[in-house]
Amino acid sequence: MALADGKNRNFQTGEQSLMTGLLASVNSLIEAKIALTNQVDIIDLKQPEKGALGALDTQTITEVVTYIDGECLVSATIGDLPMQPETILQAVKTTAQTGVDFIKIGFFPGGKWHESIDALANLSKNDLKLIAVFFADQHLDNSFIPILKKAGFDGVMLDTMKKQHGSLTQVLPLEKIAEFVNITKNQKLLCGLAGSLQLFDIPSLLDLQPDYLGFRGAICLQKNRIESIDESALQKIYSSIMEYQSDVKSFLNSV
Repeated sequence: MALADGKNRNFQTGEQSLMTGLLASVNSLIEAKIALTNQVDIIDLKQPEKGALGALDTQTITEVVTYIDGECLVSATIGDLPMQPETILQAVKTTAQTGVDFIKIGFFPGGKWHESIDALANLSKNDLKLIAVFFADQHLDNSFIPILKKAGFDGVMLDTMKKQHGSLTQVLPLEKIAEFVNITKNQKLLCGLAGSLQLFDIPSLLDLQPDYLGFRGAICLQKNRIESIDESALQKIYSSIMEYQSDVKSFLNSV
């Protein structure tokens, strides 16, 4: 993965890079336009009012994909669904019809994880790029990461389910987050970190070198994830990521 400076940024599964990209979650075409203008790396489509990974309607997703027209990568969630193979499979197929680049699947507690992964393995063979989402405030089981790799998934993201409990770094020790990142990248999978992330989380998480950091609440009015995007807040997040990585790069070049 590489962080470029504008359009068509290149996220290649498993490519090692010192640069970390910015994922911004949006819930409308208006918000997607703001994200695109501010040079985010991935525009992530979801409906926060419907849960941690609430799904947008397919019409809105299609409208955004059509408008973006390859200028930026687009991902979409399938919703807060139980891990039942038939349910998950149908939701992924429906979302795939919108033309998004990545489809995010929440691995919620309970249900049939192994069976759902097996069902999705056939879809990954058809060039669908699937991203599994684990929840740090639930039982985090990294042993599933190699299984996802074998099934053809493109990446794994670490998020939080109960947003009121604080940011990712507040619900999981940094060494555990680092362990997740290392295992995911060793499997040559895209690695994303999210979960009510704030400005103060950026330096410590960038040091772990994930492929991207995901934001919603921190880029919204009043830092409320169900409010509209605050463009100035998004710009602060973008600038913080860019400036920190620029400083690190300058330091490494001077050594």
